Amino acid sequence: MSIEQKYRVHEVAKDLGLTTKEITEILTTYSETPKNHMQVLTDEELSVIFEHVTQHRQVESLAEIFAEGAQPGEKKAEPAKAAAPAKAKAQAEPKAEEAPQHRVPQKKVVDTRKAADVNLDRYDQHLEDLAPQRAEHMEHGKQKIKQQSRNRQQQQRQSPKRRQEEQARQMRKLQLEVAKKAPVKVEIPDEISVGELASRMKKTGAEVVKTLMKNGFMASLSDTIDFDTASLIAEELGCVVEHEVIVTIEERLIDDHEDKEEDLEERAPVVVVMGHVDHGKTSLLDYIRSANVASGEAGGITQAIGAYQANVNGNIITFLDTPGHEAFTAMRARGAMITDLAILVVAADDGIMPQTVEAINHAKAAEIPIIVAINKMDKPGANPDRIMQQLTEYELVPEAWGGDTIICPISAKTGDGIDNLLEMMVLTAEMRELKANPNRAGKGAVIEARLEKGRGPVATLLVQNGTLHQGDILIAGTAVGRVRAMTDFRGNKLKDAGPSVPVEIIGMSEVPEAGDEFYVVADERMARQLAEERKQEKKDAMNRPVSKVSLDDLFSQIKEGEMKTLNIIVKADVQGSAEAVKISLEKLSNEEVNVRCIHCGVGAINESDVMLASTSNAIIVGFNVRPDAQAKNAAARDKVDMRMYRVIYECIEEIESAMKGLLAPKFKEVELGRVEVREVYKITNVGIVAGSYVLEGKVTRNAQLRLVRDGIVIHEGEIASLQRFKDSVKEVASGYECGITLEKFSDLKVGDILECFEMQEIAR
Repeated sequence: MSIEQKYRVHEVAKDLGLTTKEITEILTTYSETPKNHMQVLTDEELSVIFEHVTQHRQVESLAEIFAEGAQPGEKKAEPAKAAAPAKAKAQAEPKAEEAPQHRVPQKKVVDTRKAADVNLDRYDQHLEDLAPQRAEHMEHGKQKIKQQSRNRQQQQRQSPKRRQEEQARQMRKLQLEVAKKAPVKVEIPDEISVGELASRMKKTGAEVVKTLMKNGFMASLSDTIDFDTASLIAEELGCVVEHEVIVTIEERLIDDHEDKEEDLEERAPVVVVMGHVDHGKTSLLDYIRSANVASGEAGGITQAIGAYQANVNGNIITFLDTPGHEAFTAMRARGAMITDLAILVVAADDGIMPQTVEAINHAKAAEIPIIVAINKMDKPGANPDRIMQQLTEYELVPEAWGGDTIICPISAKTGDGIDNLLEMMVLTAEMRELKANPNRAGKGAVIEARLEKGRGPVATLLVQNGTLHQGDILIAGTAVGRVRAMTDFRGNKLKDAGPSVPVEIIGMSEVPEAGDEFYVVADERMARQLAEERKQEKKDAMNRPVSKVSLDDLFSQIKEGEMKTLNIIVKADVQGSAEAVKISLEKLSNEEVNVRCIHCGVGAINESDVMLASTSNAIIVGFNVRPDAQAKNAAARDKVDMRMYRVIYECIEEIESAMKGLLAPKFKEVELGRVEVREVYKITNVGIVAGSYVLEGKVTRNAQLRLVRDGIVIHEGEIASLQRFKDSVKEVASGYECGITLEKFSDLKVGDILECFEMQEIAR
C-alpha cells in the first residue's frame, strides 16, 4: 500500500460498508483524528482500520464468503479504489455435485497481481478460524510489517541530510560490530611506549596499564617497553601481533653483511707504537722506514699522526705513529678499534715512567697484545733486568720468567735487535690469523684529518676491509665526499687501496674527526641525508644527560644488573699510597660486582686520566692530589665522577657503602675560586702573608682553603685574614690582588695554588 494511490477516508468507509463517522472514530481511538473525510490515509492508519474491522466484524462461516464470490452480475470495483474488497471473477468449471448445505465452486481464481484488489484482512480472519495454531505466527508477521511501514514512513519524513546522517551512523555501527568480531592487527617495533601501544591496539591507556599491572609490569603511558612485553599484552587483549622492522637510511645505505670464510684473505697487522716522551718511539719507526723523520720534529714531539708500511721478509706491517696514547684513546673512545698490536717502547736507562704506565693501561683497556721494546741498549747505564722487574708490577711478565709478554732489547740508534722485534710482530700477527675480504666496498677508520689551504679537507684513512677506489663516494661521521685523489705514505698516487693500507685522500665536504668510521656507499644523495641525521643526533646527544657510572647511583646500577665490573682509576701523591689504595679497593670485589683498577699512577689528575675514565666508564679516585683545570673541564663535559680523599679509610668506606646502597652524602664541596701565590711576606706580629692574585671565581674570608703544590695537596684549613692593601675585606673577586694568612700554617711558597671552597649540605 503506497501513499501515492491516495486512498481517502470516505473511500475506505464505502469499500468496507461503514460510515465516514465510524472510520473517524476508529482513527481517533487508535491513531490521530482525520481533519475531514477527504484526508488521504497513510499505510499505518489503513493498517489500524483493517485490524479493527477484522477483529470486530467476523463472519459466521467461510462458505458465505465463497457464496458471495460466486454470485454473477456483481459490479467490479474501479481500479482507482486501491484498498477495495476484492471482486474477483469466478470462472466456474462444469458444476460438480453440490453439497447439501451450500454451493462450493470447484475452482476459485484470485487475481493477486494487484494488492489493491484483494481484501487480505477478511481472508486472514477466516484462515485464523480454520487454522488457529498459525494465528500467533501470523500476528508476529503482521507486527513486523507494521514496524517496517512505520520505519519507511519515518525515513520519508526525514530530510535528505538527516537520512545521510542516519545511514552513516548505521554504517559506523556495522563497522564497529565487524571490528569487534575481527581481531586487530598491530605492528610492534623493538621498543614502544605504552601510550603508543594503546593507540595502535585501539584500546584506552587505562586498559593497557591495567593489563600490564596484572602481568607484573609497573609502567605509565610515557614508559617504554620492549617487544616481548608489548606482544604479550597485545595478545592478551585479543590482537594479532606482527613485528615491525624499521629500516633506517643507514641500514639501506651501508653494506655491513658478514663475510663468508672462503672470501677472506690474510691482511697485514696494524701496529701502534706507544711509550714515554723521548724513549725512542719515532726513532724506532725512523730506523724501520729507513727515512730520517725524527730530526725534522720540534722538541722531539711527533707533529701529526702518520701511518707507514714496512716490508719484513716479504710480510707487510702497517705502523701508526701517534703523538701519544691520548690520540690512541681518543680514537678508541669513538669506537675505532683499529690496531691489532701495541709496541711499548721503554728506555733501558730510564725505566718505567708515568706515561709508560698510562700507555700500558690504555693498551690493556683496548684488549690488544703488548710487545715490549727495551730501547737504548747501546747506552752504558742500560739495565734490562730492572725494566723487566718493573714490568711485572704491571702484570707484564716476560716469557723468560714464565710469562707471556714478549720482551725485545733493541737499539734504535744502531739497529741491534730490531730484526728480532719485527719477527716477533709477524709471529704474533700470524697467531691472531688476521683476515679481511678485499672484494667488497671499502670501510675503515679516519686516522687523522686537517684543513689545508688550496686542497681543502685532507684525511688519512686506514682501510680495514674491502677496497677503496679513486672516485668512490664515502661517508665518515658527518662528512660526505668523493675520493678525488689518493696517495700512499710515500706520496705516490694510488688508484685503489686494500685492507690494512693507509692512504691520504682529498675530496671530503668537511674535516672528519679522528676515529670516525668511513664507508664506501653507492648513493651520494642518501649519504648526505644520513650525514644530516647524524649531525642532528650529535646535537641531541649534547643536550641529553649522559649516563655514566657514579658512586651516587652505583648500587641501583648493580641491582639492575647493569654493573658487573666497577672500573677505577687511582691517582695519588706517592707510589706507595697509590698501590695501597688500589689493593684495598680491589679487595672490595664480591659476587655481584668486580672492582678493577684499570690505571694506577702518581701525580695530579690530568685530561688523559679523564679520557680513559670516559672511554672505560670508570670512576677516578684521587688520594692527596687534585685535578688540573683541563681535567676538571673534561670531567664536567664527559660526566666523569671524580672523588678526592685525604684518608685512605674514608675512600674504602665510601666506595664500599656505595656498593651496598648505603651511601648518602650529607655535604658536597662547592668551589668558589682559585688563587695563585705570587709573593710571600713575613710581617712582625702577623706571620707569613701570601701576596696573591685571584685567578678565577672569588675568595671569601669565611671559606675553607686547600693549598695545592704541583698537583699535590699540602694543606687544608681556614683563612685567618683577608686584606686588600691595609683594609680587611670579606671577599676579593677574580682579577684582583689580596693578602692572605692561613690558620696554623705558614709553609707558603711562590707558585702555590690556593683553592677556595665551601661545604654545602645536600638532601639525602
